[in-house]
Amino acid sequence: MKKLIGLGFLMLILISSTEFTSSKLQTNANSLEGTWELVNRFNYDQGNVTDTLLNINGYRQIKIFSKGKVMWTRHSPDDPSEWFGYGSYTNTENELEERLEYGSATMMSIQDTVQVFKFELHLYKDAYSQISLDENGSPTSSENYKRID
Repeated sequence: MKKLIGLGFLMLILISSTEFTSSKLQTNANSLEGTWELVNRFNYDQGNVTDTLLNINGYRQIKIFSKGKVMWTRHSPDDPSEWFGYGSYTNTENELEERLEYGSATMMSIQDTVQVFKFELHLYKDAYSQISLDENGSPTSSENYKRID
């Protein structure tokens, strides 16, 4: 009987600790993990937004972040070029860094000159902006995304 009670007690502890551990493993609400769609882009001049570029004529750009990997694709009916890429990413609270491993021919021609893509990151629960900076640290443009998954 003592063994049965001990076994029951042990099972209770294991179940409780499993539930406690799994809740700790959930991702932060403000995480890049997930699927994002480009909403618009901003151009900057001297730190101020000077132009907002909306997605028109069926243009779509999607990014997927999962377990340190990133994949993105762009569809523009007005541009016959294929645009997609896959690689790894890291981020801090204020910075996003992408290292593409392979992509479309158009993307790989850019990859030859830019090894790492670094952005200032503004991350919220269901939106984020990746901001390109010039050599002085001033914003030049941004891509603004909404979470779709």
